[in-house]
Amino acid sequence: MKRSLYFAMALAMISCGSQEHHGIDRANLDESAAPGADFYQYACGGWMKSHPLPDEYSRYGTFDRLGEDNLQQLKDLIEGLNPNAPAGSNEQKVATLYAQGMDSVKLNADGAKPILGDIAKINAASRDQILHIVASTPGSSAFFSYYVDADMKNSNVNTLYWFQGGLNLGDRDYYLEDEPQTIAVREAYKTFLATIASLIGYDEAAQQRLVDNTMAIETQLAKAAMTREELRDPAASYNPATIADLDKQYPALALKAFFTTKGIANADTIIIGQPASLAAVNDIIVNAPEQAIRDYVVAEYAASAAPFLSDDFINAQFELSKVISGAKEQKPRWKRALSVPNDVLGEALGELYVAKYFPASSKEKMLDLVKNLQTALSQHIDALTWMSDTTKTRAQEKLAAFTVKIGYPDKWRDYSALTIDPKQSYWHNMQVASLFEEQYRYKDYGKPVDRSRWEMSPQTVNAYYNPLANEIVFPAGILQPPFFDPEADDACNYGAIGVVIGHEMTHGFDDQGRQFDKNGNLTDWWTPADAEAFNALADKLVAQFDQVIVLGDTHANGRFTLGENIADQGGLRVAYTAFCNSQQGKTPADIDGFTPDQRFYLAYANVWAGNIRDEEILSRTKTDPHSLGRWRVNASLRNIQSFFDAFGIHDGDAMWRPEADRVIIW
Repeated sequence: MKRSLYFAMALAMISCGSQEHHGIDRANLDESAAPGADFYQYACGGWMKSHPLPDEYSRYGTFDRLGEDNLQQLKDLIEGLNPNAPAGSNEQKVATLYAQGMDSVKLNADGAKPILGDIAKINAASRDQILHIVASTPGSSAFFSYYVDADMKNSNVNTLYWFQGGLNLGDRDYYLEDEPQTIAVREAYKTFLATIASLIGYDEAAQQRLVDNTMAIETQLAKAAMTREELRDPAASYNPATIADLDKQYPALALKAFFTTKGIANADTIIIGQPASLAAVNDIIVNAPEQAIRDYVVAEYAASAAPFLSDDFINAQFELSKVISGAKEQKPRWKRALSVPNDVLGEALGELYVAKYFPASSKEKMLDLVKNLQTALSQHIDALTWMSDTTKTRAQEKLAAFTVKIGYPDKWRDYSALTIDPKQSYWHNMQVASLFEEQYRYKDYGKPVDRSRWEMSPQTVNAYYNPLANEIVFPAGILQPPFFDPEADDACNYGAIGVVIGHEMTHGFDDQGRQFDKNGNLTDWWTPADAEAFNALADKLVAQFDQVIVLGDTHANGRFTLGENIADQGGLRVAYTAFCNSQQGKTPADIDGFTPDQRFYLAYANVWAGNIRDEEILSRTKTDPHSLGRWRVNASLRNIQSFFDAFGIHDGDAMWRPEADRVIIW
């Protein structure tokens, strides 16, 4: 399991119009709203009205619409594969996983059978055997996570990381807060645990015991875990230690034996992300009742397997997700089934996807856009008044060293060692796939970093910045109409895909990314005065978003979302400069009654058009480092003078922010 430092855009995606309409589509607007009162409503209100929330979605925006188009493309690819493809071929593996996910008759007939053998092993384990069982059972995610990745302080070499985990609800606050929504989530989780215990054959007394024991252990892990805000400090999660010393300090964990079982027998050092969590796991293994430990591991394992079992398991999990997100119905089976080969065999499917849907011309246009955005960000760095020349020089060196990946990898991944057997259960094949992925990652321990590797498949509708490689990556899935439209006017493309490019570049200089140098190493390349000036500006941006009320009396979390807010603002400003540069002093004509600057900002706002349920607002505010779409528009734009000028926004308008209160970082 991997906890990545990569900063993904989590995009909602749309350009200025459809493939046929390359300007602003007035149907997306709510022209009864004033731009100066609520720009998001003005720019997106028409789209929101004409795209009500489908029952299967907790949030439905332009990103989700493009995602739906993407899923249909992938579905057409998979259903068009040769049903008699040779055994062991990528086509056979993709087709088998999809077919098994679609076979509800067999899944329902099997019920819990595919997991009962592993559960029996867990229930037979003694205290000193339990972590060996966790290590040797693919799909078990109890207690903590671990992964191999570039060393944050020596980014050319791969090392081993240990990271806090073991929480089925994901976020520690679900166990610790007593707000109405978190209480409701905890109660729904208890119901889910009792249901899966029943499905694996536990009687009522054993079901309640599993619920109580699992909640007790997960709550103990939650109390020891770092908060979301604390996790934003990479240095705090960099605590190297030898495994030999850890085995002496925490003998109950037997980490050398654990990682030998995982296939990393040569591991001698490890980066501990959260020492307090490590100590808590050791305490649980030493002091918790044996039965409690077994119940917790069973619950974690069964929850991991649930999506790949019968409808009873899947429905139980959905009942929990309904409380968390507010979605009213499950996604259709084909979408759920499709997500599995898309994840397990991402590049195999991606190779087919690129051949059919990604023209070379899109890659060339993106390379030009990226170059223009780099030039614009360089201009912004030169113009900064709060940064010294010394740090500016280093910032320019980092910017110049960016690696840019567009579309798809130069070399496709080899899946020949992965066996997907149609005669085995769906869950068995998922365990085999999990083990294959682990071995793929773990064999890199101690070896040079492969900087050609991609962390998203080509068909992914997203983009990311990787600070450990100082790279920006734009998969083919994002580079298609209607979001990226080679036929659209420049203002539209710079306002949409241009801001995405600028966003990812700015991640290299946000509160986390700025701590890594041009080579991807965690090192301080700032003068103390410049670091202090940056932090002062960042604190002002935190305060701006802390004031945002997302629902009822719940405020946004400006500290948790700081990196994404910096990247949004930087992306906007840099993309606007690049757009202006691209016009070479000429003033483009108005189109559809909108000036070029208006089209730029409307295109940006349309990126985030969408409807969202109240439950999802609260969930994302707690767990998502990105601000909600409405505030990625309204809160970010209130710092930008060219936006005010474009729409004639002045003092007295709700969108106006006095110049002295604005925050400009990049």
